[in-house]
Amino acid sequence: MRIALFGATGLVGRALALRLRRDGHHVRAWARDPRRARGLLGAEVELVQATDDDAALVELLDGCDAIVNVAGEPVAQRWTKRVRARLVDSRVGLNLRIDAALGACTAAPRVWIQTSAVGYYGDRGDAIVDEDAAPGEGFLATLSRDWEASALAARDVRVACLRLGIVLAEDGGVLPTMATPTRFGLGASLGSGRQWVPWIHVHDLVELFVAALGDDRYRGSINAVAPEPVRMRELADAIARQLGRPRLFRAPAFALRLALGEAADVVLSGQRVAPTRALALRFRFAFPTLAPALADLLGDATAPSITTVASWPTGAYLDARRPRYCLETRVALAHGVDEVLPFFERAENLGAMTPAHMGFEILGAPPAHIEAGTTIDYRIRIGPMPLRWRTRIDRTDAGGFVDCQLRGPYRAWYHEHAFLRVGTGTVMIDRVWYAPPLGLLGVVAQWLFVGGQLRRIFTHRRRAAQLRFGVPYSPSAASSTTQVFSLPKL
Repeated sequence: MRIALFGATGLVGRALALRLRRDGHHVRAWARDPRRARGLLGAEVELVQATDDDAALVELLDGCDAIVNVAGEPVAQRWTKRVRARLVDSRVGLNLRIDAALGACTAAPRVWIQTSAVGYYGDRGDAIVDEDAAPGEGFLATLSRDWEASALAARDVRVACLRLGIVLAEDGGVLPTMATPTRFGLGASLGSGRQWVPWIHVHDLVELFVAALGDDRYRGSINAVAPEPVRMRELADAIARQLGRPRLFRAPAFALRLALGEAADVVLSGQRVAPTRALALRFRFAFPTLAPALADLLGDATAPSITTVASWPTGAYLDARRPRYCLETRVALAHGVDEVLPFFERAENLGAMTPAHMGFEILGAPPAHIEAGTTIDYRIRIGPMPLRWRTRIDRTDAGGFVDCQLRGPYRAWYHEHAFLRVGTGTVMIDRVWYAPPLGLLGVVAQWLFVGGQLRRIFTHRRRAAQLRFGVPYSPSAASSTTQVFSLPKL
């Protein structure tokens, strides 16, 4: 299918783009900043410059089979008059433009999958609500109602509106906001803690979008939430348990209202939402309950290993820079080496594998292909600090490639990428020999934050690779190959 994707650079949009490419769909993304979008989405997504010209929108949609719209101004900000206008225009206004453009297309899409929100229900206390419930009251409820109506009014197209709960993902949204202070013993519940929190694991949300695209039974409004909602204090306590930290604090409602104004309703109001229609359609949730979802997103079971080393591969680069640590991670992928390796050999695709908050951007024209001696300059962010990084391809062969940092934040960085053929799939192995700068201060930094940060970056890389190439149906090849394979010499 040819799919027009709106909101492609957001948390859900990036995951969707990778998942849709796995199935061979052609993804066309409506992007206001194509350069930034390329850094976030990689080389496989076609980018179309977003403008206020409706002719450009017709050009985007004409010839596409489906629309997926996950765009919308973030609601977690003070709702000034200007912000309210942006919230409405980025949702209702965009949908009205899409509907008008459909009428001008020669070959218009026949499927439209639209984001909505459980804010549609307003604050319902302990009452269980499903898709048949009437809309609630307040700005969010009115916005969600009008948002859906502007899509459902489209003619000659099947429309499904997915009412999203809180999306749990390790690289954006609510979970990192709550987990980061919890790691330092500062975890807090919000408001009274009694409000219900409808949530969904990002994996299940992406699969629900895929199901809605391909199944004509998905029509109208559908709650995109897990079958087991929890109260806010239960969510905060579960995050703390998963991280092995106490949850000692509560952020009072008045403080949240002081900071966010009326927008605090996003976290202070609650909805006990049931995914009645999704379950009736036999959608299978991989994460129907909270504890396994948090274990998957925050747990250490599949985290990269980091060890202190006294030896390393022989070579001029490492012998001169003397690495102190080795990070290793491996992941089993359903697609074969002939597809996986070329993807990772293309420099632009590193952006699709990198957490969004790092702001990955290639400087200058990316190389058409890599070979020994190729250098690539790019910019990333570590926290608030922008950093330039220059990497050189040290060597390549049929089983992978090696890159090393020539300029950047590390004293040594030598990254071996290996791709092993296992049946019809691939086991991808990353091994990084590295050393932070500043001697003993670097050792302290490694213990305080560098090691944890690298684990999270490479965990994101593993998840992104699995979204793009799938997971084998057989028992985990990644774990079973530990004793069968050693990293091949490149």
